Formats: sequence, structure tokens, C-alpha cells
Amino acid sequence: MYKEDRTEPFWWGMFSMGGVVAALLIPVHVFFIGLAVPLGLIDKNLLEFSRMKSLLANPLVKIYLFVLIVPPLFHAAHRIRFSLHEMGIRKLLLSLDVLCYGGALLGTAVTLYVLLVI
Repeated sequence: MYKEDRTEPFWWGMFSMGGVVAALLIPVHVFFIGLAVPLGLIDKNLLEFSRMKSLLANPLVKIYLFVLIVPPLFHAAHRIRFSLHEMGIRKLLLSLDVLCYGGALLGTAVTLYVLLVI
């Protein structure tokens, strides 16, 4: 008899939210940091350490970075879990759920710690 997983809608919601963030925010972030500055479209002095340090003191920037990092972790965890399951890797020492979602939760905790300590 199949036991219904009541957490599945939550994980699919996290998957879709992470996909939206990965599709919309990360390319814009990469453009500004990785392309616009080297191409000279934005002044490179904007990325000085002192400016970045003062910018990271702003709680809204910390929230932005949290949203930029954490949902894609759950997106990746869900995708990896289902990819491994489809490849036939179903039984490991630990459950795939524990490995994938536990890794995303650990990444969330590390992100929170780093953002609160900065």
C-alpha cells in the first residue's frame, strides 16, 4: 500500500520558487556583477570593498541575497532528487530526501549564519 507524502506540495512549491529566482534574478545579478563592470558599463569603483561592506549592512540587501541564494538551493535539491530517482538510484545509506533536502536546509542555515554575521 502506498503512503501519501503530505510534504510533496511544499517541495514542489519550493522547486518552482527556486526556478523563478534562478530564471529571473540570477541572470540580472550575473549581468551587473560579471559583465557590466568588466565591459565598462558600470564604474568599477562601485564594487570597492568599503562600498560593498556598507551595502551589506543594509537589511534589504541581506534579504535580497537570502532570496537569491536559498530558493535555488531547494530547486536544485528537488531536481537532483528526481534525477537520481529516475536514474535508478533509489536506495543509499541515507534517503535521497534526507541527502537532497537536508543539503538545501544546511545551505539555508549557512546562508542565514553568514548574512547575520556580516
